[in-house]
Amino acid sequence: MEVITKALLPMFKARNKPFVLVFWSRDPDASQHNQGDSLNELRPGINGPTSLAAVKNADDNLGKIEAALAGLGLAEATNVFVSADHGFSTISKESETSPAAHASYKDVLPNHLPPGFLALDIGRALGLPVFDPDDKNGRIAAGSYPVRSDGLIGENPAQPQVIVAANGGSDLIYIPSRDRILATRLVGILMKQDYASGFFVDDALGQITGTLPLSAINLKGSSVTPVPAIVVNFRSFDTGCGKPFNCTVDVADTILQQGQGQHGSLGRADTFNFMAAAGPDFKRQFIDPAPVSNADVGRTLSDLLGLKIKPRGKLLGRVIREAMPGGIIPVFTKRTMFSSPGQDGLTTILNYQIVGNTKYLDAGGFAGRTVGLGGRAGL
Repeated sequence: MEVITKALLPMFKARNKPFVLVFWSRDPDASQHNQGDSLNELRPGINGPTSLAAVKNADDNLGKIEAALAGLGLAEATNVFVSADHGFSTISKESETSPAAHASYKDVLPNHLPPGFLALDIGRALGLPVFDPDDKNGRIAAGSYPVRSDGLIGENPAQPQVIVAANGGSDLIYIPSRDRILATRLVGILMKQDYASGFFVDDALGQITGTLPLSAINLKGSSVTPVPAIVVNFRSFDTGCGKPFNCTVDVADTILQQGQGQHGSLGRADTFNFMAAAGPDFKRQFIDPAPVSNADVGRTLSDLLGLKIKPRGKLLGRVIREAMPGGIIPVFTKRTMFSSPGQDGLTTILNYQIVGNTKYLDAGGFAGRTVGLGGRAGL
């Protein structure tokens, strides 16, 4: 902060030329992940004193930047754009149905999910060993778990039948053979688990009952990154504080403990992130009713800078013109997508919004298992 306020901004002032400065704050993310205010307890979770101090730290730093701009006479000519990349939830490691949760581990509480529970449960259901890609592909013995929650499932770790990439509030499952029968079997296995709340399957595998396609959540594009066969969204719920998005709990496949913080689910607490802008190119005291996301940040800032950036692919954001002087609020619609009913009638539901060709995801999962999810099959 001192480098920015005492060296960089004065230097930019002296140069008297346009500038761009990016300040990335590790807080409140790091402190919310790693706080120990309620280890193995869901309250206060991410709302404890450590997390609140982290939010204040980020706010204080922003205040110092704004004060330095004002002191240098740059405030009236400088745009300040603030964006978080996700919301946050408290971690739950509880499950009544998971075989992994009912095994014994030396450093996991009884009946709590260990890191890598999804890979362990799949391996058990398929009758196949699980190997740890983060530990030299070593085989995971009874009473052990993957060191970073990832797993290679099959007789040979060099040629696994299933790969699980842990992602906190959701997990990615890869099937190297692209076997539709195996994918369908995995969906059926995981639909029996109380920690699951919605499945999204690679479009190339065809429709599987109870699931929606990856394209529905913009994970099917032209990227060279391997496409997962299945995305598993984990259950979320709130602790009853009266503000569900502030007190959401996610079941999370992570090395962190219950009571610490995580994100990555399609619960509204995780998809609802903070954004604000101030400066000569933005309206004052304007609250945007239209949906906005991080995908819009680059498009908007490049437009303000007069840059013409050639798009790569079609999954693009939009310029947030309604937030600029003279801008008009765009037409936007709220929509809900339903899968066909799957096992026990479970239906994956997706709430999203549309502005032009830009899709914004609000919440997804099974009814009653995802915070902020609206609608139910048949309506």
